[in-house]
Amino acid sequence: MSLMAALCVNMVTVNMLLSVFFLSGVSAQCGSITPAALFIDAPKEMEALSGSCLLIPCIFRAKDGTQFDSSREIYGVWIKNDPRFSNKDNVIFNSSQSVNSYKMQMTGNLREQNCTTLFSDLDKSKTNKYFFRIESEHFRATACDDPLQITVRDSPWSPRINISGEAKEKKSVTISCSAFTSCPHSPPQLTWNLQQNSHSQIEKNTDGTFTSKIQQSITLSDSHDGFNISCSATYPVDEGKPGKTKETQQTLSVTYAPKETSASISPSGLVSAGSWVNLTCSSRANPPISSFSWFLKTKDGSMKVAEGQFYTVNMTNMTESYYCEATNILGHNRSSWIHLKNEESFPLSTILAVTVSVVIVLIFLPLCVCRLKRKNPTQQQTQNQTGEEEEIHYGDIKFSDRRAAPSSVSEQDSGQQQETVYARIQVSKAESSSEQSAEGLQDLYAQVNKK
Repeated sequence: MSLMAALCVNMVTVNMLLSVFFLSGVSAQCGSITPAALFIDAPKEMEALSGSCLLIPCIFRAKDGTQFDSSREIYGVWIKNDPRFSNKDNVIFNSSQSVNSYKMQMTGNLREQNCTTLFSDLDKSKTNKYFFRIESEHFRATACDDPLQITVRDSPWSPRINISGEAKEKKSVTISCSAFTSCPHSPPQLTWNLQQNSHSQIEKNTDGTFTSKIQQSITLSDSHDGFNISCSATYPVDEGKPGKTKETQQTLSVTYAPKETSASISPSGLVSAGSWVNLTCSSRANPPISSFSWFLKTKDGSMKVAEGQFYTVNMTNMTESYYCEATNILGHNRSSWIHLKNEESFPLSTILAVTVSVVIVLIFLPLCVCRLKRKNPTQQQTQNQTGEEEEIHYGDIKFSDRRAAPSSVSEQDSGQQQETVYARIQVSKAESSSEQSAEGLQDLYAQVNKK
C-alpha cells in the first residue's frame, strides 16, 4: 500500500510540473519580457459589413514599470486566432512589411501609442479573434489579455429613429435618424421623408466607434399624430456593387386636446311631438376623449343636461337647441348648436297662407303671359304687313350672245312688238376648248321685256 501511495504522489507531482511548464511556455510566447506586458484600449467586440471596411480604434500602453522608448522605431502587428507570434501563419499584418496577407493600414501614430487600424476588403471569412502586438528594439509584447472579436455580416444595420422632447401639440422636438458607421471613410447615406437632401454628420462615440446622423427640429401639431417616419441607410461596398440598404419606420404619436367636435341628430328633419330623438357627439383627441357632456339652451343660458357620447331626447317642446362638449386631460372642445323642431312648430295659419300664395301664382301666371304675347306681335307678322304695302313688278329676262346673228324679224317689227332694253354685263365662264380666248370672258346682253 505504501508503494502505491508513493506512486500516486509522484504522478501528481509530475502533472503539476508539466502544467507549469506548458503554461509558462504559452506566456513566454505571448510576450518576450513578461506575460501580459502590453494592454490596449479597444472595443472587445466589433461588427463589420461584408464588402466594406472597419476602423478599429486602439490605444496601447505598456505594463507599469516597463520602459517603453517611443523615440525608437516601432512596428505594429496584428495576429489572428492565436496570440503566439511564432506562428507566422497567424500573423496577418506587420507594419514593417510592404506586403501582408490582409489589407490593413496603421492610421494611428505608434509613437503616440495610438494603434488605430483601418481594416479593408472584409468578408465573412475574416470573422475571427485578433490580437495586437508591438515590435521595437527593446520592447516586444502582445496584448494577450485584450483580444478583439470581429464579426463580419452580410446584411447592414437598421438605422435608429429618436425623438427628443415632449411629443405634444405646439411643442418643439428634435427628430434624428442615426446608423452605425463601421467605416467613417465610407459612411452610409441616410435619407428620410421629413426633409429632402438632408446632410448627415459623423459623430464619434465614447468607445471610439462612429455614428452617422441626420436630424430636424419641428413644432408639433395634431396633424403630425400618426405620421409614419421612414428612414433608410445605404452602405457603399467595394467593386462598384450596389449599396446595401436597410430601412426603419416609426409612427409619431402627438398628444392634443379634443378637436372637430360635432353633434348629429337621428332621425333628421321634422319629428312628431312626443317622439324620441337620438343625439350623438363625435370628436378626436390624443389621448382619447375621457367624457362627453350635453347642454340645453335656456332663457338663462346653457344648462348641462346629460353626460355620455349618446343622448336621447323626448320632443315635448316645439323647438329645442343643444350642443355637446368633449374633454380629455389636455382640454375640451364644444360643437355648434343643433336645433330640434317638431311638426307643431309650424302653425296651421302659416301652412294655409303658403298654400294660397302658390295657387294664386299658378292661376295668374298664364294670363300674364297671354297679355304679353298680344302686345308684342311676332317678327313674321310685322314683315307680312310691310310686304303688302310694297309694289311688285314682273318682267321677262332673256339672255343672248352679242355676237349672235341678227334676228330674221325686222327691226321695225321688233320695235312694234316690244320695247327692248340692253345692258352689258361680264360673266366668268370656264374654258371648254382650246378655241376659246385665254381670258375666258364673253360679253352678254340681257334683254328685259316690260309688260
